[in-house]
Amino acid sequence: QAQLVESGGGWVQPGGSLRLSCAASGRIDSIYAMGWYRQAPGKLRELVAGIDSGGDTNYADSVKGRCAISSDNAKNTMYMQKTSLKPEDAAVYSCDVDSPQRDYWGQGTPVTVSS
Repeated sequence: QAQLVESGGGWVQPGGSLRLSCAASGRIDSIYAMGWYRQAPGKLRELVAGIDSGGDTNYADSVKGRCAISSDNAKNTMYMQKTSLKPEDAAVYSCDVDSPQRDYWGQGTPVTVSS
């Protein structure tokens, strides 16, 4: 079965930028939506950004204007570019791919935002 592996997390200063990647090993058929979620300590997991099979995107209000989700089907990889990072953006970020068969989740990559 396909697996998702995130990368690109780490430490960044407030105001900085980073790009997260989510690479799928193996084929996933009939994807109807993909997304990035995050979970901070003591908080519920929340959707940060999503993209559907038609390329339409949606973003959490807290990241609008600072976040861009994209995918490269040829590379089986999804990305999320984040700019103007704030301390409240710190969390473990996980990617999700939805298909009729099942949802696929990555293990998550931590993002720390501090000076």
